[in-house]
Amino acid sequence: MYYLMSQKQLNRYLVLTKLIDGHITVKEAAECLGLCERQILRLKKGVQNQGASFLVHKNKGKKPQHAISDQTVQQIIDLKKSDTYKDANFLHFQEMLAEYEQISISYSALYNLLKKSGFESPKKRRRFKPHRTRKRRPQEGLLIQMDASPHDWFGTGEKFSLHGGIDDATGKVVALYLAKNECLQGYFEVMRFMLKNFGIPVSIYSDGHTIFKSPLKDKLSIEEQLAGKRANPTQFGRAMEELGVTIITARSPQAKGRVERLWETLQSRLPVEFKRNNVTTLDEANAFLSKYIHKFNKQFAVEPENTECAFRPVPSSLCIDHILCIVKQRTFDNGGVFSFYSKHFKIIQSKELPPLPKSARVDVLISPHFGVKVSYRGAIYDTMPYIKPKKSKEHSASKERKTWSPPDSHYYKYGHRLVKKVAFTESDQEILMMLEDIFLSKMA
Repeated sequence: MYYLMSQKQLNRYLVLTKLIDGHITVKEAAECLGLCERQILRLKKGVQNQGASFLVHKNKGKKPQHAISDQTVQQIIDLKKSDTYKDANFLHFQEMLAEYEQISISYSALYNLLKKSGFESPKKRRRFKPHRTRKRRPQEGLLIQMDASPHDWFGTGEKFSLHGGIDDATGKVVALYLAKNECLQGYFEVMRFMLKNFGIPVSIYSDGHTIFKSPLKDKLSIEEQLAGKRANPTQFGRAMEELGVTIITARSPQAKGRVERLWETLQSRLPVEFKRNNVTTLDEANAFLSKYIHKFNKQFAVEPENTECAFRPVPSSLCIDHILCIVKQRTFDNGGVFSFYSKHFKIIQSKELPPLPKSARVDVLISPHFGVKVSYRGAIYDTMPYIKPKKSKEHSASKERKTWSPPDSHYYKYGHRLVKKVAFTESDQEILMMLEDIFLSKMA
């Protein structure tokens, strides 16, 4: 029993033994152990009845009932070593254990267990840098920060660009869309998801990418701006004008820090989520992201200062597909055929729509959702590919070409017949032959 006792408990036992033998008084024992006399009497009685075991806690040497079993500890360690969870940080790993493996464990217990087993969290803590924080917008939907992040989301070494938007007031992710590169279609899909699930925002905060801002906008002189001249908007800018959304351009990444911190969080979590759910393609990823957004917002979103929502509902008369597309102007011929990117399309006119005038200027709408359509004064016309017949040409019999060569008597040439021989003595015959070869040789 003595080996289970601590040094403090052993000292108490020795003092109580002297008290029982009558060598010291109760008051002296209380002063020696720093306890009250009533506590000394209780300990004396317990030692007399049960011996030294009375001073040892009854759970000494026993495993607590709420302690994690050795089997569960080994299961957690094996899961952390697996390829699925090895890149997850400790907090994300705790959440995934509860969601996918039905293992409930506190963060502190998991942290101590993993640190004791030699694991290090892949998420490094940055050194704190003091900076001036910008206050959140008071209402949800007043400002949407939009950006794209290239990253190895599938863990294959190939980078893809994740397009997304986050509400400045609440931190809600309004849309996520994964594409091969940062592109116009990616941002159109972000807007499409946001319009269908949240509504039309008041403004968008983006970087200076040419998708949002025309490169000619900053090249206009002050005189041109005062004269009312403006650079044509980009396709995304034109769509936002039709929706009544203002685009605000950030001057630095730090200005839109909320969406930049979103990428840091998603780059840590999404690759692990993709592995756990066997997501390996872009289509599978976008289908997964449409559901993952609600789970993410439930965990990380905050309440706005003003509970009144600033998102505007999309009017029923407004067709989102006809706005979130590329619009180009073309003129069609008398047969209703126009050329677009070296291909020809014919406008299909129906009885329900007004007839088109001859050689009218129309807007051509292009989108992967509906293909190629034509818009004229609010009316939308379908199109079909058209192949123009080629004109047949009668090929005349080819004449044999002869190469003409001028005769030696031509004035551009020198010949032996044009120059009268000069008489020299026979002794100079060799020199004359040399001069004749140099100056009077036949020129090709």
